[in-house]
Amino acid sequence: MAKKILISPNAPFASTVDTLKAGNRNIQVSGIVTTMFATIDVIKKAIAAEANFIIAHEPTFYNHQDQTDWLQQDDVYSYKADLLQKHNISVWRNHDYIHSLVPDGVQSELVNQLAWKDFQDKEKQNRIIIPATSLRSLIQHIKDKLKIYTLRYRGDLDQSCKKILLMPGAAGGRRQIEAIGKEQPDVIIVGEIQEWETPEYVRDAGSKGKKLSLIILGHIDSEEPGSAFMEKWIKQNVPGMTVHHFPAGNPLSFI
Repeated sequence: MAKKILISPNAPFASTVDTLKAGNRNIQVSGIVTTMFATIDVIKKAIAAEANFIIAHEPTFYNHQDQTDWLQQDDVYSYKADLLQKHNISVWRNHDYIHSLVPDGVQSELVNQLAWKDFQDKEKQNRIIIPATSLRSLIQHIKDKLKIYTLRYRGDLDQSCKKILLMPGAAGGRRQIEAIGKEQPDVIIVGEIQEWETPEYVRDAGSKGKKLSLIILGHIDSEEPGSAFMEKWIKQNVPGMTVHHFPAGNPLSFI
């Protein structure tokens, strides 16, 4: 009988988006790919690596629930779905489970990659207290550690930053703003924003005279570390299994 391994002590969830998006659960797994998005490029890398199971953190078919009824006549969807079927590749989303870990699997690996583990609050993992540095130096540190070539920010580049509120992914404007009010950080680092929400709050805070800065990493760049975490987790818990982490990369170009 196959050994059952729980990703989360709370598993299985009664309601979750973490379901099989392509293929079937009865395949003999030849290799695993972890990634933020099961893009066509990532699928082709999986084929080349002879891996037939992709674990993706975010949707495969362009919406949160991976509903495909509205895509049946779409040529891009058809190409992707046919590619997966042709090569007998299964795709499973790992979003709710990895975020349910304590500590959160995405957050913990992001902190590791930023070399902030020693500065992380043990009681509140999104609170980081670093030695004081300028916003300019903080931005360069993030770009160097995460290999991000561009990011967006709001604030005074010469501002001294010590207390950081780290919120990867897409927490939403209300949660971000409420967290700012509660934590009173020097800078909030987020993945994704609605431009009329958190940035406008930070702009008004600056106009009020408050020393508050905002750094926007982008959703993928802020949460791809979670897929690196999963690669390590699988190697530790499924010894002998071939596993690769293929980053999805940012879908946008910058000029």
